[in-house]
Amino acid sequence: MKQAFGDYEPSEFRDGFSREPRRATLAGTFLLLVVSMITGCSSVPRAPDRADDRGAALARAAAQLIGTPYHFGSADAEGFDCSGLVVYVHQRMGLEVPRSANEQRRAAQPVPLDAVLPGDLVFFRTRFHIGSRIDHVGIYTGSGRFIHAPRSGGTVSYASLTEGYYRKHLVSAGRFWE
Repeated sequence: MKQAFGDYEPSEFRDGFSREPRRATLAGTFLLLVVSMITGCSSVPRAPDRADDRGAALARAAAQLIGTPYHFGSADAEGFDCSGLVVYVHQRMGLEVPRSANEQRRAAQPVPLDAVLPGDLVFFRTRFHIGSRIDHVGIYTGSGRFIHAPRSGGTVSYASLTEGYYRKHLVSAGRFWE
């Protein structure tokens, strides 16, 4: 014998809900899923384009040379001066750049200092020069750091753009990889 419970039969209350609210719950769940997917996708950072990858590859190539001795006038794996390091790393990526830091600055595509990306060159005036002669260059790696061949007796190393000596002498940035 069936017993009525209100206006519904007990079989309609298997898990405590009637069929109409179950459909509404299912539709609400689906809507929540769609909205989550749309908003989730909008917060995903943009994928770097191919050019950004090339700059990052330049920065990684420079990082592999950390500890290589400084040799004035050299641009090979035995040792580097600052502009020789830039030439060596760019040549490994199939890019030709001028030999001196000053020529590299003139030939590079200018990049605003607040928009530098890994692989960009950062240019410095470390000595007093009449005019705007650049005498030092490094390869930006991100997070306010760059790699360079600093001086005789030193090795290829990281330095900071955000504090100290190089921040005071930073003049401009440029790019060859785009």
